[in-house]
Amino acid sequence: MHGILLGEEIPNFQAETTVGPISFHTFLGDSWGVLFSHPRDYTPVCTTELGRAVRLAPEFEKRGVKMIALSIDSVEDHLGWSKDINAYNGEAEPNDKLPFPIIADPKRVLAVLLGMLDPDEKDLEGMPVTARCVFIIGPDKKMKLSILYPATTGRNFDEILRVVDSLQLTANHSVATPVDWQPGDRVMVPPTMSEEDASKKFPCGVFSKELPSGKKYLRYTAPPK
Repeated sequence: MHGILLGEEIPNFQAETTVGPISFHTFLGDSWGVLFSHPRDYTPVCTTELGRAVRLAPEFEKRGVKMIALSIDSVEDHLGWSKDINAYNGEAEPNDKLPFPIIADPKRVLAVLLGMLDPDEKDLEGMPVTARCVFIIGPDKKMKLSILYPATTGRNFDEILRVVDSLQLTANHSVATPVDWQPGDRVMVPPTMSEEDASKKFPCGVFSKELPSGKKYLRYTAPPK
């Protein structure tokens, strides 16, 4: 299976997690979702990533985003590992509570279903490891963004948060966000929108950058309120 492509619906899978069994669509409800996977528990890069995800969890919650992780080990291992994650974040008496669940996938069923396996990285048993995937899912349960990292490269959760801001903005307004965009920066008018429609849609004004070609396709406007 090719995994899930952009615009496709995420399967309504059933899974055991650190907060009990879930049905994925029910877990998401009407919220946005971020599903991020890990090669396995008690590994150094994963511990730093989950520690950062824990710290940023309130920011995702502000944006109406439900976070959920996946690793191939058991729920019991996840709970033990959670204490290490909280200790990494400096808790003097770390417990096994994280602000989001971790899915157990010991048989790699979901990793295969969702196209998460890294064929070039093998574990000690010679099995393909689960890559570091990030899936951002809209309230319609469709894939809005997919990022695949190899097992050896840690993710940037600040970037994932920035991408959520862009996805939510562009889902609610007829705009696009340029390179390195941050919330509050000017946005771009999509090329599919005519000059006439753009002037009606953005009464604050549309500004075109002069280009050698003379084509006015780099069009900017103020960020929507």
